[in-house]
Amino acid sequence: MQDYDVVILGSGAAGLFAAGEAARRGRRVLVIDHAKAAGEKIRISGGGRCNFTNLNIQPERFLSQNTRFALSALRRFTQHDFISRVNAAKIAWHEKAMGQLFCDGSAKQITQMLLRDLAEGSGEIWLETRIFGVQRCGATYQVDTSRGAVTAVSVIVALGGKSIPKMGATGLGYKIAQQFDIPLVETRPALVPLTFGGAELEALASLSGLSVAGRVTSGQIRFDDGVLFTHRGLSGPAVLQISSYWREGEVILLDLAREQDSGIFLRKLREQNGKIALQTALGRFLPEKLARLVAVQSGLLGNLADQNNAKLDHLAALVHGWNLIPVGSEGYRTAEVTLGGVSTDALDSKNMQVKFCPGLYFIGEVVDVTGWLGGYNFQWAWSSAWAAAQVA
Repeated sequence: MQDYDVVILGSGAAGLFAAGEAARRGRRVLVIDHAKAAGEKIRISGGGRCNFTNLNIQPERFLSQNTRFALSALRRFTQHDFISRVNAAKIAWHEKAMGQLFCDGSAKQITQMLLRDLAEGSGEIWLETRIFGVQRCGATYQVDTSRGAVTAVSVIVALGGKSIPKMGATGLGYKIAQQFDIPLVETRPALVPLTFGGAELEALASLSGLSVAGRVTSGQIRFDDGVLFTHRGLSGPAVLQISSYWREGEVILLDLAREQDSGIFLRKLREQNGKIALQTALGRFLPEKLARLVAVQSGLLGNLADQNNAKLDHLAALVHGWNLIPVGSEGYRTAEVTLGGVSTDALDSKNMQVKFCPGLYFIGEVVDVTGWLGGYNFQWAWSSAWAAAQVA
């Protein structure tokens, strides 16, 4: 049986970063994963360029039952700290909208950087290795694997959530938590397209492939960003964001032209050219197919001159307040992250250690901390991993 100081379960963003940081401290480190390659979700992220962090990291942009839990880790290892690591590795990057940072080249550069840090610290990695379980043996832990058992003073669970099973997600991290009587917060897909049924689906599917700069609202939460119509319903950044807040049975409000006051526009256009058809008028600021659908759904007849102010206000209300009730989401198959997970009540926010199990840590997506779209979840991976690796 081989002995290590730190065994890390999972070779994703959080696991690899924790491994490299622990190795920097001179710890004997082993990373174990059933995947064929490390960092697979890093590889596919950001369209293959990895949206590795965001300049606008703020604690309120992370969902958790304890909204203050992430504060300590995010402040101790910030987005600027990770950017410094990227710069030191000579990885070129650029900023996109809303502070999102991407590699100029391949996302694989981030994985290579993390693996290089692990190797320079003489850490090991076992891929294509099944993890059967973890058990506490006095002051140490035993991890049973398909390559035999190993022991370690510290075990860091970085196995991610349930999102994107085809990339290897299994939910094993939650099973390990339950084995140690660590409470879980109910999990659900997040940052995921929403699906519809009946007449709503028929209307939305007729627009499949079309996108607009929209606004999506659920309750008191709203996001201004792209909205994409699909054959199953709605996707795009604004919809993915709202999916983390929406719950079954709730209405979402869709503004199809957030940058246009369509009521004022239509009144002015009526004065200039009242003979124009409603669909044509709407087509001045909406895509043609969408303008046609809104005109039909309004139930209004005639041209622009035939509509009084009340009717134009009704038309504008459809443009800026399309009420829709999703029937669900596309689920873990396409969800970027998993909402919920290991309860933060059981963890020390300073180092991610289980309060009643010294030497056992949970980091990254497996924890009940979920960030917004746009590099937030990667930053949580880096920050939580760093916090654990300083003491494990």
